[in-house]
Amino acid sequence: MQHIIDRFISYVIIDTESDSSSETTPSTKKQWDLANKLVEELKSIGMKDVTIDKKAYIMATLPSNVDHDVPTIGFISHFDTTPDFTGANVKPQVISNYDGNDIVLNAEQNIILSPKYFKDLLQYKGQTLITTDGTTLLGADDKAGITEIVTAMEFLIKNPEIKHGKIRVGFTPDEEIGRGAHHFDVEKFGCDWAYTMDGSQVGELEYENFNAAGAKITFKGKSVHPGYAKGKMINSMLIANDFINELPKGETPQETKGYEGFFHVHHLTGSIEETVLELIIRDHSKKKFTKRKELIAKIAQKFNKKFAKQFGEDIVIAEVKDQYYNMKEKVLPVKHIVDIAEKAMKELGIKPIIKPIRGGTDGCQLSYKGLPCPNIFAGGHNFHGKYEYVPVESIQKAIDVIVKIAELTAKPIAK
Repeated sequence: MQHIIDRFISYVIIDTESDSSSETTPSTKKQWDLANKLVEELKSIGMKDVTIDKKAYIMATLPSNVDHDVPTIGFISHFDTTPDFTGANVKPQVISNYDGNDIVLNAEQNIILSPKYFKDLLQYKGQTLITTDGTTLLGADDKAGITEIVTAMEFLIKNPEIKHGKIRVGFTPDEEIGRGAHHFDVEKFGCDWAYTMDGSQVGELEYENFNAAGAKITFKGKSVHPGYAKGKMINSMLIANDFINELPKGETPQETKGYEGFFHVHHLTGSIEETVLELIIRDHSKKKFTKRKELIAKIAQKFNKKFAKQFGEDIVIAEVKDQYYNMKEKVLPVKHIVDIAEKAMKELGIKPIIKPIRGGTDGCQLSYKGLPCPNIFAGGHNFHGKYEYVPVESIQKAIDVIVKIAELTAKPIAK
């Protein structure tokens, strides 16, 4: 157990926050700090063909130890953390034998991780939790996944009596800003299929995700002295506010669940002359996803028509770009890869929780690049913020699942 804790903490104390405004890959130089460490660690545990390319994509091989044909499978995680909350100076706290009560993350700032609000905590009474100190995120998304993959490979290397085929591992930058799979060389990876270790609670097994798009909407205005503005001033911030109010009520992240889609306003900056609104569009249904994008264009057209005479040109410019699509379309034709993961969990006494991802992973983009890639739990909770935590026992269970999948995949097919 301590070996897992030490490895995980050695990863999370390295700041790997990505940056969507950057045009480089990786988007931040500091991601190289962990990437280079991982390369050396993979070599030290005995992995073969360990490579890192100029964009920091890491790949390595665990050779097969059976003499019959076995599919080559892969396990993938990302080493960046979200720019939504700081990942600098992470100071993990280890809570042994959690008693089910409030956890004081930061006494000075009165930051409490409470089961009264985060009810999932009560599942982990008696277990060892790793939390933040209340001032940063933790980075279990997805350094827990990396810990699990590296530790599982180390276990298989040290226990050659466990039979497995060729296994490839891959670690990516910039997943949190939607670019993790952009430069992933699927052909070089050379797998029949793979799994991302990037889910949350124990048992999660996912092969459906949102169709996703991002929208940048620019609102133009006219600044006039407010004392003489009647009939002349156009306040772009108020137009942006009216635009937001045109979006369907109740279709926001905080008001939806399961297969329900949403519009999410996440940035708004402006002045009288110009305001920029950024939002994301999400839906599992391809048809509903298309309608959501069309609604953005329809609302923009409505405002442009309304202000055409007064402004003289389009007052609202809407740019909508697709980000990723639902992997279900690519995974269903090879559903046995999900069945293998489900069987692995059941044989380990883990109840599979098969549900749609309310987000995306590298796996959804990789599936469309020809590498079917369902998502498996990594064990963490409350990602992207100061209340993030992970039970060490959950990390161990994910390690066990990786090992069991390797075993099951290597079993000869009965003729």
